Amino acid sequence: MGVARLSGTAALLTAGAVALAGCGATAARPAPAHSSAHSSAHSSTRSPAPAPVQARPGGGAAAQAGPAATTSAATPAAAPRKTLRLGAKGKAVTWMQRRLADLGYRPGSADGRYGGTTLAAVWAFQKVNGIRPTSTIARRTWEALESPRAPKVLVPRGRPTRAEVNLTKQIMVLYVGGQPKLITHISSGSGVPYCETAVWQGKEQRFCGSARTPTGDYRTTWRASGWHRSYLGELYNPIFFNGGIAFHGALSVPLSPASHGCVRMPMNVAEVLPGLLGKGVPVHVRGRFAGL
Repeated sequence: MGVARLSGTAALLTAGAVALAGCGATAARPAPAHSSAHSSAHSSTRSPAPAPVQARPGGGAAAQAGPAATTSAATPAAAPRKTLRLGAKGKAVTWMQRRLADLGYRPGSADGRYGGTTLAAVWAFQKVNGIRPTSTIARRTWEALESPRAPKVLVPRGRPTRAEVNLTKQIMVLYVGGQPKLITHISSGSGVPYCETAVWQGKEQRFCGSARTPTGDYRTTWRASGWHRSYLGELYNPIFFNGGIAFHGALSVPLSPASHGCVRMPMNVAEVLPGLLGKGVPVHVRGRFAGL
């Protein structure tokens, strides 16, 4: 969902416009009956829990005490150390995909093809490990894959099962049983005021907002299966946690915040998330994006 860039806050005061926050969903809407069936369908295909993450020595906050900083005694085989670029194919790509999956990232199937789905997982991994996100896999990324950092714990005393959204790093970590089950690249609210005109409920209306993803502590509420149409666009498998703000799949998940306020994630992540993230699960949103 693109954001129309307008100068100043005058855009929020446009005559006849509806002021809103989020991605254009009704906060009070009850969960549709089919959502539980959707969740059940995914539960049968859940991936096994990833191996505990090995904290890199001297990792500072990223290696702090807590469930996400659990270390693994097992050391993986040496990384291929072959420079890879987007579009690469072969055994080195397969090794990287399997290693990312073992660590809780979602690079797609280990098919030896370095495409967009794997790239999103690479970005998430690089951001967690203090590497500037890039599509090129070189020495620093290979070294980090051999000795990775754990994601920084945002809420050390949080519930064992919770979602943490790091707006600074633009990542989301889902903890299950105190361990990082899923780590993904995201794109949150751009913060740029917008006004857009759309046909909604049979008539043309103008909607304005600030495109912000507020920080705070929330809980997952209702969800929808498949593509859900709102007055600001379409969301794939949305799981709402703060009024009209949701986790959802999107066809575009850039490195910078770009949404109307929702938390965009890669489509393959949004496909499995409903089977992992139930209703009433704590969602903690922290930080502020200041560039990567």
